[in-house]
Amino acid sequence: MSLARVDYIPPWWTYWLHNFPHINLRFQPVDKSFQPEDDNYQQSLIFLGCVAAAGLGLNLLCLAVYLSCLCCCRKDEEEETKKPNSCCVTWSAVAAGLITCVAVGVGFYGNSETNDGVYQLTYSVYNANHSLGGVDSLVTGTMGSMKSGLHLHLARLDEIFATRGDYVQTLQFMQQMADNVIKQLLGLPDWENAKLDLASIADQTANIEYYRWLTYLLLLIVDLIICLLACLGLAKQSRWLLTTMMVFGVLALILSWTSLGADLATAVGTSDFCVSPDKFIMSQTKGIISADIVHYYLYCNQTLSNPFQQPLTIFQRSLTTMQIQIQGLLQIAVPLFPTAERDLLGIQRLLNSSEASLHQLTALLDCRGLNKDYLDAMVGVCYDGVEGLLYLCLFSILAACAFTVMLCAIPRAWRQIACRERDYDDIDEEDPFNPRARRMGSQNPNHTNLHSFCSYSSSMGSQNSLHPPAPAVSTAPMSEYMNQAALFGGNPRYENVPLIGRGSPPPSVVLQHHPHAVHAVFFHFQKQHLKKQVLSHYEGDLSVHDRTTE
Repeated sequence: MSLARVDYIPPWWTYWLHNFPHINLRFQPVDKSFQPEDDNYQQSLIFLGCVAAAGLGLNLLCLAVYLSCLCCCRKDEEEETKKPNSCCVTWSAVAAGLITCVAVGVGFYGNSETNDGVYQLTYSVYNANHSLGGVDSLVTGTMGSMKSGLHLHLARLDEIFATRGDYVQTLQFMQQMADNVIKQLLGLPDWENAKLDLASIADQTANIEYYRWLTYLLLLIVDLIICLLACLGLAKQSRWLLTTMMVFGVLALILSWTSLGADLATAVGTSDFCVSPDKFIMSQTKGIISADIVHYYLYCNQTLSNPFQQPLTIFQRSLTTMQIQIQGLLQIAVPLFPTAERDLLGIQRLLNSSEASLHQLTALLDCRGLNKDYLDAMVGVCYDGVEGLLYLCLFSILAACAFTVMLCAIPRAWRQIACRERDYDDIDEEDPFNPRARRMGSQNPNHTNLHSFCSYSSSMGSQNSLHPPAPAVSTAPMSEYMNQAALFGGNPRYENVPLIGRGSPPPSVVLQHHPHAVHAVFFHFQKQHLKKQVLSHYEGDLSVHDRTTE
């Protein structure tokens, strides 16, 4: 055994958590020593959970004030004001997403570390329980063989050697040695109660840890899903999805603060135990196992004497003496009493098995095995376990911050979406520049009451005279309209409808109402002019080709 594992040294974070104020519900300081059965100590841990509950209340109060101010203080919805608000919502969503991802990563690591620490604890406790069970089994088996098997063989030999007083005296001496062995075995501590306690502690700890690990795994997944769906709602501008995620965000915020209180109380209580575990173990084993034996296993120093050395030495000497007596009887008495050989060989086999049990018992009662299990359990709980709880506390804080930012960003995004939809509904549907009117026109091509903003009439290709305003009924065939739409862009746009043959107002009248249509009119004239140039160039090429052919 290496010297580095002789002494247990608590980590620094256990001292930091141990120095947290321990105050009961009556706001009175209590002792910081680990006393889970004391009411004041239990109240001090509950007080830490109440601190987390107060943080939750303050957080919800701040959110309520923020939402009230957001609803009451309405700002101007001009274009200059909308852009920074949208940018603020975007960056808030990005910040909430990044914080949630970091929190989930920290939570997974902390959950794994805590699970590893508790698993090491339960494994060490089960191993120690197995060692104590082995000691109890060896002691019980040796005592049973000495009481029943040896007594039966000695009774038979007593009948066989009835005529020889010296042989009978030897058998009586062996009976005294067997009683002495039983007496020494009875002097060993009863490990049955300690074994049952360790088994129940290990089982309860394993069950609690399994449900704790599963609960945190589900919480981490739920937090990540809520954040992703909230980001999806912002991207899709879905108000019902944002509203649903806001409700779930409030629930996740409550769960985050609840987990923070539970983790903090557990970490402080475990740190109180880790600072001085020997004191608590000795108080719990008082009346079951002597203090010298507990001290021997907890520290396992070379200077400490083995409390089992004397009974084990007497056990060894008694077995050696009986083996010598049996060996002498086999050499002397068997030639005179051949029927005694069977019982003498049976006693010899019993003594050999008892000696093997003695060696196993000596190895199991040595402090190095149980002390190693004790140190492994302390390292698992106080190093990995408490460290994992600290990471889980950090996860809860980060998750609370992320959901707070998300709950602040969602109402702003919801309000901006509502404003955009209201402005969209305020647009004149008869306006040809309205995208909705264009979509309606493309979906309903049979609609004949179409108004053009740049059509005018002329006769014989002349564009010098304009007709007075007339009812806006298009006389252009639908096929010609669709061909023009397919030729210039592929979408049926009203500005692409041929100008000739339309009974629309003159461009001057329309442009007074639609000053932004200048570019559209100019672009239309450019297309018409380009089309004429292409046709004339093509006709010229055909004429040259015909003359060349002739």
